[in-house]
Amino acid sequence: MSETKFKPVLGLWDATMIVAGSMIGSGIFIVSANILQNVGSAGWLIAVWLITGFMTITAAVSYGELSGMFPKAGGQYVYLKEAYNPLVGFLYGWSFFAIIQTGTIAAVGVAFSKFTAYLIPGVSEELVLLQIGTFTVSPAQVLSIVTIVLLTAINTRGVEGGKLIQTTLTVTKLVSLFGLIIFGLIMMKSDVWNANWTDAWNLHKLTPDNSIETYTTALAFGAIAAAMVGSIFSSDAWNNVTFIAGEIRNPQRNIGLSLFLGTLIVTIIYVTANIMYTAVLPLHDIAFADKERVAVAASNAIFGDIGTRIIAIMIMISTFGCNNGLILAGARVYYTMAKDGLFFRQAGNLNKFNVPRQALWVQCVLACIWCLSGKYGDLLDMVSFVVVLFYMLTIIGIFILRKQRPDASRPYKAFGYPVLPLIYILMGVAFCTLLIVYKPNYTWPGLIITLIGIPIYYLALAKQKTNT
Repeated sequence: MSETKFKPVLGLWDATMIVAGSMIGSGIFIVSANILQNVGSAGWLIAVWLITGFMTITAAVSYGELSGMFPKAGGQYVYLKEAYNPLVGFLYGWSFFAIIQTGTIAAVGVAFSKFTAYLIPGVSEELVLLQIGTFTVSPAQVLSIVTIVLLTAINTRGVEGGKLIQTTLTVTKLVSLFGLIIFGLIMMKSDVWNANWTDAWNLHKLTPDNSIETYTTALAFGAIAAAMVGSIFSSDAWNNVTFIAGEIRNPQRNIGLSLFLGTLIVTIIYVTANIMYTAVLPLHDIAFADKERVAVAASNAIFGDIGTRIIAIMIMISTFGCNNGLILAGARVYYTMAKDGLFFRQAGNLNKFNVPRQALWVQCVLACIWCLSGKYGDLLDMVSFVVVLFYMLTIIGIFILRKQRPDASRPYKAFGYPVLPLIYILMGVAFCTLLIVYKPNYTWPGLIITLIGIPIYYLALAKQKTNT
């Protein structure tokens, strides 16, 4: 007989490690190259990370109010359903399953394999293991699938195993990143630093031949928005802790606190890591690092030839831990949707270890398909728009619920309300609008994926009526 309740076994420390560990994957080691190509100067590189950090922390502390009101599994899906209606909640849950979470798991899994290839060349993404017509499978894709299946299997055995992996690997990568940053700042090259920070606020486009393309004022805003796609992707997944509220002790207090502490720690790391990059590498070497692997170039500048292996091990630890957090948390959304009759019915069951086993395996299957497709990276760039759109809707939901349910229990109230949530909404609107205008290829695919959920929702409702 399956158990029907989650076991609250995670404390504040565990929840904070899930926030930080789910956020830090491979992005901080790579995306600064593309950011710098768009903004062209050290000052604007740091500004993009600071703006993203401010948005992330503001959203996180705002979510604290919602997590206190609805301390149960499902997180953002539940918040949107309660603030608006079941359709809006479902569209988020559908997008989350179709690409946001499963695509991220695939991308992080393949990143793990890519950097494993530095130590074990036989798992390189450039080798072909299987070819059927134009369809090819690389050893990197196979290894990524193996890691996803392994972590899924571990998490089906109970939340304690996932907690141990998450805490151990997150602490390891936080210490490693701080160590890399400290060594980099100690080994900083004054001539490189001075060159990078001279004329630090000249916003322009960098090109491989070192020529500079200036922007009109309007295009400059579009360039900043395009640059933020990478930093927002690297700072995403902080909300994963809200999905596992049913397994956190004293969720009314601990979820809000873990959201604040986790996003603050990661923002500090991200900003200081980029400051370190500008202390050891010329801007051109950051922007056009080999395969955009900025951290590899920085580590080589700091430690010499062994630097590549150091970073490879760091990213392997980082991505493995990141995927553990994503896999652990994501399945709880599908579990809650299944309880509402909006997902596979079996996904709404808990096994003898009090975890949604079927939901974990359904998530695993789609993530593995994305690994084989080779299209996860393109799609993830394109869903940044949808991710921020749902964050905005959720934060607007705070205003709606304050009006509709003024007497509801709010153990924790959004910090800086209404000013900070309103600032986030305005910044989110600006970001999404600029992408629509200047980078439409970053917006329409994510919107199409989301809107496909509308007919699926009504089919699910029709099926419910048939079964009753």
